[in-house]
Amino acid sequence: MTALVVAGLSAREVGRRRAAVLLVIALPLWFYLVRRDLTGQSIRMLALGIAWSISTLTLFVVNASRGVDPRLRLTGASVVGLVGGRLMAMSGAGSLLALGYWALISLDQTVPHPLATGLIMLLAALAAAPFGSLVGALLPRELEGALALLSVCAVQMLADPDGLVAKLMPFWSVRQIGTYAVDDADLSFLWQGLTHFALTWLICAAGTLAIFAYRLRIVRYPEP
Repeated sequence: MTALVVAGLSAREVGRRRAAVLLVIALPLWFYLVRRDLTGQSIRMLALGIAWSISTLTLFVVNASRGVDPRLRLTGASVVGLVGGRLMAMSGAGSLLALGYWALISLDQTVPHPLATGLIMLLAALAAAPFGSLVGALLPRELEGALALLSVCAVQMLADPDGLVAKLMPFWSVRQIGTYAVDDADLSFLWQGLTHFALTWLICAAGTLAIFAYRLRIVRYPEP
């Protein structure tokens, strides 16, 4: 129940920032149009644009909730409900964004595995929500958090996909599944991407939960 309430509050918070919502929707499109003539690169860039947009939006939602969370905890809300509600809202928003851009890709590009291209968009959005939440938990100020997200996405774009640095980044799964979807590579690329996504999601979600559980713990004083 708490998660649903928090999800609704998060959705309303995002809805009030109409300019930010429009930018979140438009940002991946610029990533895509820059490389539209190169199918593989355009799809990967689009997925990273979705990841950057949703992670940044989640960061802002987490920071905006800092004044509300302690009061919700005092009313009996659980930390799992608070974190889970925000992840639910941001994952839902990301899934809708991914679905819209998958429709665009399906109409504009021809790839060997069109369903896998939709999976790229979806997993990028679903990984971005807990990652943005973790960054928001670690960096309480929006500027520092936004710069951290920008740095991670920049490294993800520039790093050698076969190198260790790229594999340690949260969106390496986009590259691997993209190789399968666009370049018709071996099925092992798909499984590597799915495994990396699952580990990334678990680590980011668990890290966020641990930080907020400590930060929002209720101190109980002994009876006089």
